[in-house]
Amino acid sequence: MSTTTASGPASFLSGKPLRFIAAGILLVNGMFPALWILFTSLKTEAELTAKPITWIPHAPTVQNYVQAFSDQPLHIFLFNSFMVALLSTALTLFVAVLAAYALARLNLTYRGLILSLIIAVSTFPLVTLLVPLFEIMRALNLLNSWTALILPYTVLSLPVCTLMLVSFFEGIPRDLENAAMIDGCTRMGALFKVVVPLCAPGVFTAGILAFVNAWDEFLLALSFNSNPSLRTLPVGIQLYQGEFAFPWPVISAALVAGIVPVAILIVIFQERVVSGLTAGGIKG
Repeated sequence: MSTTTASGPASFLSGKPLRFIAAGILLVNGMFPALWILFTSLKTEAELTAKPITWIPHAPTVQNYVQAFSDQPLHIFLFNSFMVALLSTALTLFVAVLAAYALARLNLTYRGLILSLIIAVSTFPLVTLLVPLFEIMRALNLLNSWTALILPYTVLSLPVCTLMLVSFFEGIPRDLENAAMIDGCTRMGALFKVVVPLCAPGVFTAGILAFVNAWDEFLLALSFNSNPSLRTLPVGIQLYQGEFAFPWPVISAALVAGIVPVAILIVIFQERVVSGLTAGGIKG
């Protein structure tokens, strides 16, 4: 008995070649901009403007990094961004865990409406919220402080983090919490000692998303803080350009300095983030 194998376009589209092509496109799309910024940060101004274009620097130099830290207080920008992102992430996760647990476990009458409102709020463009948030921060006398950024960043990240954690909490059997409460735990104790550890991949994924959103945000950081000592990295990077000059190698060096902490964070928690995204997609 002879067997026939599929051939032609159908077999190509369902086989390994298409997967390799798709993986290659994703790799180039994700890695090329980062590599280009890295290579630019290692070039001199003359090599950057030379023709034909050189993709890899012929004589790599770290002078651009030295200049990036000497021209502007880049270490202060990095510290401010890290602290604002870290504190807003911690506050976001704490509130999101409580909100998601309530939506997943409590018999709320308007649960569907609440979820719909959370989704609706997450679609608001940030620019439409700028003026109301500015007026609120000014009324509370919080402008020119970390708090002026931590609170809005928390509010902006809450919808996505809450929705993500709801799907994880719904996948945890209630019997585990009941057993913990029988052994003497309160409901809050069961939440933080049983449910949250079991949902660690989802919590880490939500935390990474909140951290990156706070780390990269520019509009609110520019509008709410005019104190030079409180500038975050996205606002500080724009200070490298002059009225008629754009020192791209130095700017690229500052960008690399801003990318490295996030890259390290993702590499450290890579397994938990990937498992969290996969589990969230299956449960959703």
